[in-house]
Amino acid sequence: MGQASRRAAAAVATAVLLVGCAGAGEGPGPAASTSAAAPGDATSASDGVHADNPVIADDFPDPDVLEVDGVYYAYATNGNSRNVRVARSGDLVEWEELGDALPELPSWVIPGKTWAPEVTEVEPGRFVLYFTATNFRPTFQCIGVAVAGSPEGPFEVVGEEMLVCPPEQGGAIDAGTFLAEDGTLHLLWKNDGNCCGLDTWLYRAPLTADGTALAGDAERMIRQDLPWEGDLVEAPTLVERDGTYTLLYSANSYGGAAYTIGYASAPSLDGPWTKNPEPLLTSEMFDGRYVGPGGQDVVVGPDGTDVLVFHSWHGGNTYRAMNVLPLRWQDGRPVVEPIG
Repeated sequence: MGQASRRAAAAVATAVLLVGCAGAGEGPGPAASTSAAAPGDATSASDGVHADNPVIADDFPDPDVLEVDGVYYAYATNGNSRNVRVARSGDLVEWEELGDALPELPSWVIPGKTWAPEVTEVEPGRFVLYFTATNFRPTFQCIGVAVAGSPEGPFEVVGEEMLVCPPEQGGAIDAGTFLAEDGTLHLLWKNDGNCCGLDTWLYRAPLTADGTALAGDAERMIRQDLPWEGDLVEAPTLVERDGTYTLLYSANSYGGAAYTIGYASAPSLDGPWTKNPEPLLTSEMFDGRYVGPGGQDVVVGPDGTDVLVFHSWHGGNTYRAMNVLPLRWQDGRPVVEPIG
């Protein structure tokens, strides 16, 4: 999962096993609250940037955050009887959950696995949602597209088929978007090869101006090839800072502590992409308080600095809640540890 919008792109273990392809995926059922964690659940104020986490103390995996006119909207994988969950906030800490952003699915989608949403404002008052769902025929997880006149929805699915659905690659999941300097919008995704014993690649392709169709061929970016990545990379998030392009991604199995956030960098949108050999965020960091971090997004916070939004396991590893941490840049590289 990854995030870009016209307002924010250039600025920011035990789980229920699912039938079929296992990617970023749907987790267990939701808990009761979507507000910031109660004092008994959150870390103490002395823990500084960690004190508010989880900011959504509920099942809210694969978060995507979009800022519109000073209001933040967070979207997440299905749960709580919603196909696409959505919440809003003025400060990225206190959140109010809203209704289903995608209440109606078309007949060619099998309900139950609507994952990893990505919402982009393609022009003022026009919003496009990219979602992962199970295609009816061929039966793979694939990426669909829907539109709305409000970031809250309801979004309506466009077309009579998935936007990206390559069966020979195991399908496609985890859409992300990126707005290039020349004004072109790009779609990123992962081919879901781990469902079928295939490699997983992160892809990029240009979109039409309205965001509802591909406008060019897909280009491969990176695949799994480091030991800590396991058998997959997924959830692409692309940002550009000071002329360097940084591709954040999640790797390994989402269902436990091995899930990890890594990154690669390039001098241009076309690459070449060079992976950082070590992860950006792991379960072992910060005294183990973020178990299985992943499904990340980058957004510019109210103070104008970058924020990393991600999920990790909470509630005795029964659900994935949403967290926020400062994302800083040191010599062109992303850093989630405070820089002294």
